This record gives sequence, structure tokens and C-alpha cells, in this order.
Amino acid sequence: MELEVINPATGKVIGKVPADDNTNIERKYKAARAAQPAWQRLGLSARLEILKKFRDRVEKDIEEAALVLTRDTGKPISQSRNELKGLLARFDFFLAETETTVATETVLRDGTALVEEIEHEPLGVIANISAWNYPWFVGSNVYVPALLTGNAVLYKPSEFALLSGHLMERYLHEAGVPSGVFALVCGRGDAGAALLEQPIDGIFFTGSVATGRKIAEAAAKKFIKVQLELGGKDPAYITDDVDVKAAAEATADGAMYNTGQSCCSVERIYVHEKIYDQFVQNFVETVKSFRLGDPEQNDTYIGALTRGKAALDFLESQVTDAAKKGAKVLTGGKKAATASGVYLEPAVLTEVNHEMEIMREESFGPVIGIMKVKDDAEAQKLMNDTQYGLTAAVYCRDQNRAREILKGVNAGSAYINCCDRVSPRLPWSGRGASGVGLTLSTYGIETFTRPKAWHIRS
Repeated sequence: MELEVINPATGKVIGKVPADDNTNIERKYKAARAAQPAWQRLGLSARLEILKKFRDRVEKDIEEAALVLTRDTGKPISQSRNELKGLLARFDFFLAETETTVATETVLRDGTALVEEIEHEPLGVIANISAWNYPWFVGSNVYVPALLTGNAVLYKPSEFALLSGHLMERYLHEAGVPSGVFALVCGRGDAGAALLEQPIDGIFFTGSVATGRKIAEAAAKKFIKVQLELGGKDPAYITDDVDVKAAAEATADGAMYNTGQSCCSVERIYVHEKIYDQFVQNFVETVKSFRLGDPEQNDTYIGALTRGKAALDFLESQVTDAAKKGAKVLTGGKKAATASGVYLEPAVLTEVNHEMEIMREESFGPVIGIMKVKDDAEAQKLMNDTQYGLTAAVYCRDQNRAREILKGVNAGSAYINCCDRVSPRLPWSGRGASGVGLTLSTYGIETFTRPKAWHIRS
């Protein structure tokens, strides 16, 4: 069986990829299990050299990788380049920090005969079921530190980013990662389910809450490491003391970048009543300036919807639901009149409330609701009125005021006067329905190891 790869910007088939059946997945698991011990014994220095070659290959062939990514997902080519250029800093962080993070640590030497040590051992064979919106970012958050710490990886790219997944595999193998140590598993949900049936040592997933729940239930029976990066409904609050135009431009970018298809996109905005009208005006003007069109053109900002008609129907239903309940659609919200592909005109809605789906359920597209609030307390209460807890932002000249607001918001990442960013130096984690576990930072390196406690008496 083959999976067709369709360019969402044109609707045309641009490739076909063999799908793995249960037999193939079991074979790849057994090969990974057999290859992992030798990869571990190879030593960190050698693994660092191999992954450094992979990093340099990505930098050398950014244009090739960016074009494949754009054709895979409909992401504007300038944003595909940004993803790959940003990837280099993540590689550099992992390459620089892994050795000290997982070094054996002596925690007691009591002057007599007793020594206590902590050693970090790899988990073994892990499965990584990855995402389509930032396939290079999301994938490398897992497989780079996993490989560096001595694990074998079975990597399932999203069926909406298959060509990018194959490119990653080719670059890694050509850099020197053995085929058994990093292997692609291609398919849809049934392939992911078959992967979970194997006796793996960890599962790392990025995707929907519904699928994450199924994975957690399956993994619970195995007693293995689980990391789930799930949904978000990330809020931003604009206080009354800001540069209104600058805050509007920043949050418009945070809401619409990557066509709103980002885990940490701004998904709902609360604005202090004193500046509400001015903010909305500037926000709408900014959104209207975003060019929608062919993702392969350098000046395109809004690209195609990666998941095509399914995403379009869902987003239009959110806009319709809000309008029926009294929201005003100030711009967009309908399918764009393009020659081919599936595009949505970016939508800005006001007069919204928490009875509307657009303020409660993850959109994952270029739509946003803006709500007026009377003070910080109301904003904080509304920011917490969600099942999710990924990121939250406050725009405010007074950082102490912003910090106090955000301390009371249940989110894994807090932004002051910025939004929609991820740093390799900071842990990336969610709360509630946004997931469990973490990636990135030194904690995100340690997560691919398990500690062994050594009690040594001479």
C-alpha cells in the first residue's frame, strides 16, 4: 500500500510513499532493539560527531529542505526557511549541553569507604509520533537528544509531512546514524497503533487530545515513559498601559504566523476596556496586510491549510457558531478565492464570549476572537477558564504587574511582552489537556535517560 502526498496549496499529488504494515513495523522494532546496544556503546563523543554532521547537512541544504516542507504542508517558503534556520540553534544547544547534563554525578563521598553516584542510562528504543505543523522542530526536539543519549528511535512523521520525514531519515543516515538506530514508520493512525503494540521503552507524541488520551491508555499498560504535547487555547492579555499599535502587531503575528497552525499560536485575546477600540482597529489593519497566496512566493504570509477541507470546515464552523451567538466578524472567516488548494481568509471576531467554541476549543488556524475586559482580575479569570495550559502572554509596561497576573495563570510557559516563541534553553511543557512531560532544555535531554543509583563501598 502507498500513501499519496498531496500539496495542500495545489491539491496535486506530488509523491507516493510506501505505508508500513504491522509486519514491517515489527521488523523495524526488532532491528532497532538489536542496533541500540552498539549505538550506546559507541560513546557520546562519537554520537556527537555524527549528529554534528546531521546539523551541518541541514544548514547546507536548507533550500532543499524548505521547499520540501512547503510542498508537504502549504507553509509559506519564508516560514519554512525560518523553521530550518531556527532548528540550528536547537541542534547547537543539544550538542553543547548533552555531555554535562547526562554525566555520571557523584553525590556523596563521605571520606570513608562509601561513594554514591547517579548514572544516566538511555531508555532503549523509543517511538516518536510527530506532528505536521512544524515537523523539523517537533521531530528534532525528540530524536536529536534521544539519539545523543544512546537511544534508538522509531520515528513516525505525520501523514501530512511524509516527504520531510523521509528527508530527515536520509540526512541522518548519510551523517552516520545506522538504519536500525533511526527508522521511519509511515502510515496513518493504524501505523501509530501498531507501533504502540511493540515492546518499546518510551512514547513521545505531539498531536490531538483525543489521540493523546488513547496513547496514554495504551502506554499505561506497559509502564513506560510517556510524553504528550497536546492541544492549546493560548491566551494573551493586553493591559491599558501598552504601546497599543505595537501590541496589536505582535499579537496578530502571534495568532496568524504559520497560518495559525502552531501549538503556541495566540488563540484568544483579552484587552483592557480603556484601549479596546484602538487595539482592535490596529489588529484588523495588521491582519489585512498579511498576504495570502502561493506558499512558494517569498512575500506570502498566509499559506494553505495543511489538512485541507477538514480544517476549513472546522474553522468555518467555529466562525459560524460565534456569529450565531452574537459575535461580529470584522474580516475573513471564509474560504479564499484561489485557483487551487484550500485557504481560509484570516478571521478576526469581536463581541465574543466563552459560550462560543472559538474562545474555548482549539482552532489551529487563522482565526481569533478578541474580548473586552474591565481589569486584570477579569482577564486572569478568563485566561484560566480552559481545559488547556500550554502558554499565556501578557503585554504590559510594568513587568511586575505582568508577572503577578501570569503567576496566577495555569500554563507551562509564560510570556511578558512577547508570544508564540519556543527556546531550546527552556522546558516546553503543558498542563491539563495540553499534555504531560516535556521536551527542550536540559530537562528535555534528561527525559531520554533513566537514572541508575550506584552504592559503592570499597
